[in-house]
Order: sequence, then structure tokens, then C-alpha cells
Amino acid sequence: MPRPSAATPYSTPGRETADLVLRNARIDDEAALVDIAIASGAIAETGTGLPVSAETEIDCAGRVVIPGLVESHVHLDKALLDHERTGDGTLADAIAVTAELKRDFTAASIRDRARRVLEQAITHGTTTLRAHPDVDPIVGLLGVHTLLELRDEFHGRIDLQIVAFPQEGIFRAPGTLALLREGLRDGADVIGGCTYNEDSVRECRRHIDQVFDLAAEFGVPVDLHADFADDTSDPRFALADYIAEVTERTGMAGRVAIGHATSLAARPPADRDRVLRRLAEAGVAVVPLPATDMFLGGRADTANIRRGIAPVRELWAAGVRTAFSSNNIRNAFTPYGNADLLDIGLFLAQTSHLAGAEDLTRILAMATSEAAAVIGIADRYGLRAGAAADLVVLSTHRVADALLDRPDRCYVIKGGRIVARTTRIRELSPAAGSPGRI
Repeated sequence: MPRPSAATPYSTPGRETADLVLRNARIDDEAALVDIAIASGAIAETGTGLPVSAETEIDCAGRVVIPGLVESHVHLDKALLDHERTGDGTLADAIAVTAELKRDFTAASIRDRARRVLEQAITHGTTTLRAHPDVDPIVGLLGVHTLLELRDEFHGRIDLQIVAFPQEGIFRAPGTLALLREGLRDGADVIGGCTYNEDSVRECRRHIDQVFDLAAEFGVPVDLHADFADDTSDPRFALADYIAEVTERTGMAGRVAIGHATSLAARPPADRDRVLRRLAEAGVAVVPLPATDMFLGGRADTANIRRGIAPVRELWAAGVRTAFSSNNIRNAFTPYGNADLLDIGLFLAQTSHLAGAEDLTRILAMATSEAAAVIGIADRYGLRAGAAADLVVLSTHRVADALLDRPDRCYVIKGGRIVARTTRIRELSPAAGSPGRI
């Protein structure tokens, strides 16, 4: 038996001991069941019939075990907002409605709503979440500072990355640039951008340039809202090419993500293929946000209403790294959701002409290994020795069925510790006149 690494030692030689062992886990539909030994918060070893003991052992009994889910794009500060929908339901309307609601935000209100979503996310198997709190003259740094507090409060149960996000624009909302700098100095992990929320294409490009300048100044990754429209008739929503150009120019390959990117689907095939290849070559990831994208899209159409989502299969074919996420939860942008990333993955499959074991397994990867790469944690992530022991035991028995079965998250493990579990009893009554009873 291979010895575990020094970073994740067992306590004694011989029959080894671990902190936690998962027995008979399904991690690959084409391979045998395995045991997973966990020590010092990391995976020490995986293999069949490991001669390891632990005070806590879980018999998975053939159930699927996946790495912890990664929510790569969520607006915790704006979640669970009560509002009356009176506008036209467009993106612009959602931004305007939320801008008014933000005037009444307090640290307590943000904390309460965000905490509820984080607790839901944990029970649904999310172990890392990248949050995009607004930074603007309306709300200042209230969202950033509140989420910094929650990052500490939830340490050991879920990891939070915090994005300083200029929802109202940078140049359209004077004072935002100084706030972004302050937020990054105070501990935000990522610089965000809202590339379309400026008054002209020129200002949108300046917005992108400024975001990359801040990324260089503070040594942080970039996460942009971009190209979020039904088509490219407004050139402010056709900036993927420019983002790729700036990424290459600044040497930021692998550290840039674009959220939404719905207008990519409206480009003519040859142009779309060119742009997707450009994104792949530049090392820019794309994160579709299907619950929001479907809800806000096509609002001006009166027939054959467009349901724009970034073209996932074409992104795969072009070699663009892709993830997906919940984005907004129960507000003007998305009036649905409960921070269940597998539910979002099934919705993405249903709305993107994706089906079959190969597609569904790849969608699961978009919520696990691919999302981990998008947000920069791939070096310590996965089902391998030395990776952080962030794991989820599902109630299904095939990896390919992890979306279809809508499985319970039987155990959620963070850093080798069980942080949530779901126990459910389902009973089927016997047919009338049948012997036996329940």
C-alpha cells in the first residue's frame, strides 16, 4: 500500500488509522468501488479495501461520492429580496429595481439573507462559493464588509471568495473606482466588472481596461459580467473579443472569467466559432447562469421568444473552460432557487439540448473540477490523495445519474469534517389486498 504524503499523515504504522473513512464509494461508473481515507483535513489515500480504520466510518454502499460542489458566481448580498415586479422584466429593469432596494440595505439585512443562502448551499453540497457583492455609491462597501465577516463565521463549513463588483458601472457611477480599491485593500479576493453598464462602447472598453489595471495593482483574478443580451445589436454586449485581447495583453490567461455571455449564442456561426476559439486561446472561462439568463432573456420578443444561454456544447468543442452557477436567488434577476447547484445543472441540461451519460457527466464536472479551475482552487481540489477532503455523498448509485436523480446530499464533508447530512425515509405502501404492512 502506498504511503500517504507527509502533508496528510496517518497516526500510526501497520494497520493505519485515519480521521474518517468512506467505504464502498462510487467515484467512477466504469471502475470498482473504492474506500477514501481522510486524515488532517485532506484525502490521504483512495483504493479498494484499504486496511485503514477510523473512529468514524461511513459505508457508502455503492453511493456516488463527488468532490464538493463549487458555486462560481452568486450574489449573496441581493438574495431573497422581497419586491413587487412592476417593470418590463428586463435586465435593465432588474438593475433599476434592485438599485432602489439597495438604499435600504443594512449590515444586518445582508447578513441575515446571505447566511440563509449559505446554510442552504452547505446542505446542498457546496463547499466553496464565489460571491459578488455590489460596490457602488449607493451601498458603498457594505456588502463586501458584511461578507468578509461571514467568511470568518462560516470558516470550516464553506470557503468564500469575495468579488468587488461594480454593478452600476465604474464611469457611470462616479466614486466607484475609489470604492473598488478600498474593497480590495480590505480583503476582497477578486475584481469584478459589469462591462455593459456604461454609456458607450468606448466607456465599456475603458471599464474593462480599468478592471484589468486593478487586477494588476492588487494581484487578483478578474470576473466579469459581459455580453448579457439576446443579441449583439447593441455593441456594448459584444465585448468577448476585447476581453480576450486584454487578457492576452496583460498575461492573465487562466485568471479571467465571463459570466452570462448569452449574446454569444446569437452571433452567426462562423463569427461565433471565431470568438469561441479566441476565448479558448486567451484562457478566458465562460460561466453560463441559466436560471437568470432564461428568466431575463427574450423580453422584447413577441414571437419565437429567444431563451438565450451561452452555447455550452460549442464552448466545449472550442476548448473554452466552462462552469455554471446559481447567480441570483429569489430577487428581481431570478425569482427562483434554493442554492442547489445540481438543480441548476439539470436545468442547464434541459435548456441546452444536452442529454446522455457523457453530457450529464460533463455538466457535473462544470460544477466540480471545472468550476474549481475557474476560481483558482484546482491545485487542492478533487478525489485524489493530497486534495482537500471536501466531499459529498449522494443518494444515487451512478455518477451519470447525479443530475437526473435529484439525489439527497447524504453527507457533506468539509476539510474532513461532516458539516451537513440529509436523512430521508421513503416508503411505498403495498397495493390494496397485498400481504404485508409498513
